[in-house]
Amino acid sequence: MQPDVASDWDWTRQFLPEIRARLGSVLITEASFQDDAKRATDLIVLGFDSVRIACRIRRPKYLSAYGHQFTIRTDRTRTNAKTELAKIIEGWGDYFFYGFGGADGHLASWLIGDLHVFRGWFVRECVRRSQGSMPGTLQHNNDGTEFRAFDTDALPPEFVLARQRYQGIKAA
Repeated sequence: MQPDVASDWDWTRQFLPEIRARLGSVLITEASFQDDAKRATDLIVLGFDSVRIACRIRRPKYLSAYGHQFTIRTDRTRTNAKTELAKIIEGWGDYFFYGFGGADGHLASWLIGDLHVFRGWFVRECVRRSQGSMPGTLQHNNDGTEFRAFDTDALPPEFVLARQRYQGIKAA
């Protein structure tokens, strides 16, 4: 793993306990009385197969300017690795946890998105637009990679399953 990727990965890992807690509150539901009484079931995890969750945490300095959007990497020419967007469009990933770290080491803002909804919206938008035009705003990183920024409010409302907005960000 390249040193800059390893550093970002290590930084993001500090938020994993909090991410798991947030995901659990959305993806685990209380069982019905019937399930409890007859099947020894108090909680149910939504879905029957493996649930794949993509996670991305951005640094606190980006929150005030970009707290209303999420980004997905679209180009890794330097390493030739498959991008997050390509993997998502291929059908990988069920949910997307996207957040901004806070200066205190906790999540300052986050959302849980449904990647099935995102995929459908993305494909419809690509068809609707002129040839070669993709939704989202293309952004360039200093490391030679690119990503697309998506305004959360531009997606169908069912994309966002849960969210906590930073209090400094105006709700739409």
